[in-house]
Amino acid sequence: MSFWLSLIGYQAVWFAAVIGAGHGAAWPGVLAMLVYALAQLALARNIRVDLGLMAAGLVLGFLLDGGMIRHGLASYTGGWPDPELAPAWILALWITFALTFSQSLRHLQNHLWLAALLGLVGGPLAYLGAARGWQVVSFAEPAWRGLLVLAAGWALATPALAWLARRVSTSSRATVPSHPARGQAA
Repeated sequence: MSFWLSLIGYQAVWFAAVIGAGHGAAWPGVLAMLVYALAQLALARNIRVDLGLMAAGLVLGFLLDGGMIRHGLASYTGGWPDPELAPAWILALWITFALTFSQSLRHLQNHLWLAALLGLVGGPLAYLGAARGWQVVSFAEPAWRGLLVLAAGWALATPALAWLARRVSTSSRATVPSHPARGQAA
């Protein structure tokens, strides 16, 4: 998948998830993520990298957004399947975001400080956009506490995803045999 298709696809999933959640439905975001993920996996250079990123995104979403809920720092609309857990639509966004590290955010694999800066600023801004534009996220007062936790969480999660993409990609290349298998012509 090209840089632009990856970037536009991520934004399309973001809007589907947020607008769907604004109408009380998690399925638009989940469906959009599935379409994006299937397209990316079909065109993947290394499917192992993308599957690892998807799993990591899911875990990070459960930890950060689930932690925000458990500690009373934020609440989310469309809390399906369980209002005490990170909602499915936000997990779909995490999975989609994670997939961008093998495509549109590939450059960040070798610039972890830039990934941290992107997460520090971009993470909370995305949540503010969702909160103010569609009222799908609300922060407990004072709101700066929740935003500070998001900034710190995203400043750690973004370079972690970039590092994982580079690490899995590098280890996958190292395990590919450099000579033909026995019985095959070179």
